[in-house]
Amino acid sequence: MNKTTDLALKVLAHLNARPANGSDLAQSIGTTTNYLPQIIKPLVVKGWVAGTSGPGGGYQLTVDPKELSVLEVVEAMEGVTDEEKCVLRGVPCPAPEPCALHDSWVQARDALLAELARTSVETTFKPAPTEGE
Repeated sequence: MNKTTDLALKVLAHLNARPANGSDLAQSIGTTTNYLPQIIKPLVVKGWVAGTSGPGGGYQLTVDPKELSVLEVVEAMEGVTDEEKCVLRGVPCPAPEPCALHDSWVQARDALLAELARTSVETTFKPAPTEGE
């Protein structure tokens, strides 16, 4: 998972609590206002976040995070998970001569993707610290 995906999950967590303007959102997730559009755009394209312009504008969550999987966010940010690439060769394993790790890699990859698909985005949200923490 790349840094942009991590930031996208932070955006979703922040917006789950409340709508926010770009400046506050960027600050809360630890990025710049210049980089924020690169994080937000795939979330808006998917229809998970809506943005409004103007003095009172900002971003808000438009989807229930319980209904959104971590795998969906990863794929929205990084592209469709490539299930064909060999872990050793970087290209699909040839059927007659798979690599030494082929079977193990396929099982591990499938288990990871299944777990990410089962994990709702909401479960990645950390509770806000209470006052004094």
